[in-house]
Amino acid sequence: QVRLEESGGGSVKAGDSLRLSCEASESFFSGYAKGWFRQAPGKEREFVAGISWGGSNTYYSDSVKGRFTISRDNAKNAVYLQMNSLKPSDTAVYYCVADPDWSTIAKMNPYDAWGQGTQVTVSS
Repeated sequence: QVRLEESGGGSVKAGDSLRLSCEASESFFSGYAKGWFRQAPGKEREFVAGISWGGSNTYYSDSVKGRFTISRDNAKNAVYLQMNSLKPSDTAVYYCVADPDWSTIAKMNPYDAWGQGTQVTVSS
């Protein structure tokens, strides 16, 4: 069974940094665009950041632009999200996604593969 597994979440204070990791169980996903979404309690899941399969293109939501950086290592079937200057509003469960189509990375599609999520809690 192909899986995406996130790690690196935790509880931090405002202004701190965290680095999330997501590893795929099979190299098949190395040809996919990868991204991160998040879902706060009582809110819809929202797009955070995306990166094309080769890593040359990235895309961020306005709420994290300039603070978060997405990267990937296809040799390790991994994608990362470096989160700096964290705010309480960043508190959410963060999900890794693999999308075969870079043009739809910011949308939730029925053919996407998802991880189980990792909790990020930022206190003031």
